[in-house]
Amino acid sequence: EVQLVESGGGLVQAGGSLRLSCAASGFTFDDYAIGWFRQAPGKGRELVSFMGGSDGTTYYADSVKGRFTISSDNASNTVFLQIDSLEPEDTAVYYCAADPSFENLYSVGYWGQGTQVTVSS
Repeated sequence: EVQLVESGGGLVQAGGSLRLSCAASGFTFDDYAIGWFRQAPGKGRELVSFMGGSDGTTYYADSVKGRFTISSDNASNTVFLQIDSLEPEDTAVYYCAADPSFENLYSVGYWGQGTQVTVSS
């Protein structure tokens, strides 16, 4: 059974930092890209970052470049999202996802349950 379990969300003041974790199981970690999406209230789900499974290449949305850093610990099949200089606009539910490539964002392979990030001004 595929499982993606997020943790690390919470309430933080603007300018602060959080590190989100996504523990993956039930599939071959290297065969999938692992990414982070977010969905703010009243908005659609947005891909913010992903890391390729086989080559470790990374992608960041323009809105988060320079503040978000994705990394992985292959020994524990865990992907992290370090979020620095948090802004109120970062408030959203953050979802971990796994997909062979994220080429089709309308058909993503697997999803986690989400973790809430709330940034106060």
